[in-house]
Amino acid sequence: MTASPFRSVLSAQASLGECPVWAGDEGVLYWVDIEAPSLNRFDPATGENTAYPMPEHIGCVGRREQGGFIAGLRSGLWLLDASARPRECLARPVADTSISRFNDGRVDPWGRFWAGTIHEPRDKPLASLFRVDADLSCRRLAGEVLVSNGVAFSPDRRWAYHSDTPNHVIYRFPLDPDSGEILGPREVFHRFPFGNGRPDGAAVDSEGHYWSALFEGGRVVRLSPEGELVAEYPIPARCPTMCAFGGEDLKTLYVTSARHGRPAEELAAYPESGDLFAMRVEVAGRPEPLFAG
Repeated sequence: MTASPFRSVLSAQASLGECPVWAGDEGVLYWVDIEAPSLNRFDPATGENTAYPMPEHIGCVGRREQGGFIAGLRSGLWLLDASARPRECLARPVADTSISRFNDGRVDPWGRFWAGTIHEPRDKPLASLFRVDADLSCRRLAGEVLVSNGVAFSPDRRWAYHSDTPNHVIYRFPLDPDSGEILGPREVFHRFPFGNGRPDGAAVDSEGHYWSALFEGGRVVRLSPEGELVAEYPIPARCPTMCAFGGEDLKTLYVTSARHGRPAEELAAYPESGDLFAMRVEVAGRPEPLFAG
């Protein structure tokens, strides 16, 4: 196994770790374990992790300007209080939650929450990407995907990124930099070959490079603003799931990972699967916006 620049900073052994979000004002990293299910608060200064149990699967989360969180749960899009208790359901756009739930999501630079779904049978492109605006209205932005993932935004506000994990493709949408509205159809940003990992969650650094965790690929890759692969970093887990920039200087790249349903031989080779990993980087990320609703 190639030596990794990542180290485990929390032996979480999460079933399906996802959606790390750095809270600069608190100096902590929020993240979810979809399968536990729980919302977690990790303090890197003390190594302490506080888990807030959830009543159902939680796929993604964003912090609110008013305090608390917005989250994509299995049943829909919810507002949570500061203790992660569900307080108000904003929308239930998924028709059949027995086979579909919310997955990856992120707050955009305009203070709106983008969240996509996963069609769990993965036999038809029935997943969608939604957006909740500051007035708490919800609209569907895109469909025709199997598993919505990789939501991120370019620092110049001109592009929104979005991946379809099973199809090994990352798309981007052109945006109006002032309003954040989509200006045209999506285009392919990068397509990975089958068999060596597929694009899961992601983050964009201050130079506009897109960092993607490759599920079943055992590595994190950095793509240029033009979609070219410029670097890749092995990680001590076969299934990294999502990236986030954190630390006081936003030069620590945190990555969540999964161990749920993985074969015994894989877990023997990657015993830290499910942990939270970190790596120092040269180019800083950008602060995560707060949901304005």
